Amino acid sequence: MPYITKYKFRLIGGFFINLFFIGLSILNPYLAGLVILNVIEGGQHELLLPYLAIMIANTVFRSVVRYTVMINMESISQNVLFELRQDLYHKLHIQNYSWFDKNRVGDIMSRMTGDLEAIRHFVAFDLINIPDGILLYTLAIVAMATVNVPLTLAMILVTPIVIFTALRQSKEVRPAFHNVRERFSKLNSVCTENIGGNRVVKAFTKEAHEIEKFTEANEAFFDSNMGTAKIQAKYIPIMEACANALPFILLLLGSLLVIWEYIELWELVMVSGYIWMLNHPTRMFGWHVNSAQNFATSLDKVYGMMRGKVYIQNPENPVRVDEIKGAVEFRNVNFRYGRNETEPYVLKDISFRAEKGQTVGIVGGTGSGKTTLIQLISRFHDATTGEVLVDAINVKEYHLSDLRQGIAYAMQDVFLYSDTVEGNIAYGVPDASMESIFSAAAVADADGFVQHMSEGYDTVVGERGVGLSGGQKQRLSLARAIAVEPSILVLDDVTSAVDMETEHRIQAALAEKVLKSGMGRTTFIVAHRLSSVKEADLILVMGDGAIIERGTHEELVELGGYYAQLYEEQRGGSYGAQHIPN
Repeated sequence: MPYITKYKFRLIGGFFINLFFIGLSILNPYLAGLVILNVIEGGQHELLLPYLAIMIANTVFRSVVRYTVMINMESISQNVLFELRQDLYHKLHIQNYSWFDKNRVGDIMSRMTGDLEAIRHFVAFDLINIPDGILLYTLAIVAMATVNVPLTLAMILVTPIVIFTALRQSKEVRPAFHNVRERFSKLNSVCTENIGGNRVVKAFTKEAHEIEKFTEANEAFFDSNMGTAKIQAKYIPIMEACANALPFILLLLGSLLVIWEYIELWELVMVSGYIWMLNHPTRMFGWHVNSAQNFATSLDKVYGMMRGKVYIQNPENPVRVDEIKGAVEFRNVNFRYGRNETEPYVLKDISFRAEKGQTVGIVGGTGSGKTTLIQLISRFHDATTGEVLVDAINVKEYHLSDLRQGIAYAMQDVFLYSDTVEGNIAYGVPDASMESIFSAAAVADADGFVQHMSEGYDTVVGERGVGLSGGQKQRLSLARAIAVEPSILVLDDVTSAVDMETEHRIQAALAEKVLKSGMGRTTFIVAHRLSSVKEADLILVMGDGAIIERGTHEELVELGGYYAQLYEEQRGGSYGAQHIPN
């Protein structure tokens, strides 16, 4: 309603213009009756051309009016579609990580395309044609009744049949359309997964399996559509039959009434001119029911997405800051995914403090909670209990944009846009100078391979970085984070896909240009290779969601625990982290 009422004056104007159009609809049948009465039977032949001229003018004028109404409604529907899609896309950007974990890409794409189109179609077509049909039908009955009441009553005998059929159709077609939307979402999901994972499919020669999976989803979608078609085939022919029965009833009963001299011939002609005003709404009734139920189903889906609760959002009176300084503290933090209290904690009693400008290394086995821990700093998730503080202020009190603008991530899951190398590096700072882009690329050891690309920094990388190696994508991701020049820099296993020699160059450049540059930048480094965190001011060793060891590299080696054991293994050439609990 908020989207429709924005155009209420255009809608009201359109309805009144359409009301005028419907009113003009009774003119031509009336004049046709007068032609019979006055010209053919009355012999006033001079009236024929004036009557015909009025009828032609009325037809042309009605066509112009109808064209204006339909263009108006189409314009409104396109505007509603545009604004609704914009708001849905905005909603996607403020949704939490956990929401995307529970919703498939295919479902989201289905909402953004097919469901929105069903809503647009209803606004453009049915919103005007449903009341149009009702008014046309009512006006026809009134006009016919003024000519002959018995004949009119005979013509509306089919109305109860049509209404009963429409109600039955409506009950059956709603769940059928719901099934269609669900199957369409599934089909979208299968297709999206296969396109995104095409290299995995080819690597494991699973083309036949994926084709079979797609065929199953496609057949399910086909069957659901055929289900709605069968419902339509079951009920719409009944309404078509009722509509087609009207001329038969008119000719049979009307002719008898003329023969028996209950009515005049001109009255029969006039009533027959009104027959289309009954016939057309009756025929369209079933299609309007289908469209309305399809609209209602799609509206439910879109409404659910639009009204999905956003758990992580700005507080009522957020703390606004121009710049984050960089001190980070965790106080007795526990965290679980979801809001079910029976679910186990992923992070357990995490407490530590990183002063402005310090470097914190985080190591541990796979699944030990390293990435989850650093995501709490930017409020990608909220701590279940305890506090996460930045500059001695709970992150829940900050305005989200102020907090996150002071933090830059080079993420474990590298994502590059289908854009130039320059565009990807400058994603966080679109107005960055080329000098800062070159500098960030140099620190990430990306400048060398970028310069050898066909168009250097103007080279367009494929979607998700297709065409680049894993190490090259990681280095561009690192350069993108460095280019922001944040107060807090988070590096989540950013050198896992590069060789040892490249890693040493990156570490040296980071130490010189970023970590020890006097900028006071707080840095978190999540790593499996201990060489990445050796120089950190504080190293946290994670195991089973808890901090099991902490200290500097030297302190942890001297401690002789898990860190020391892992360090000895990696020094000896073994990179297994299995001895650290996960």
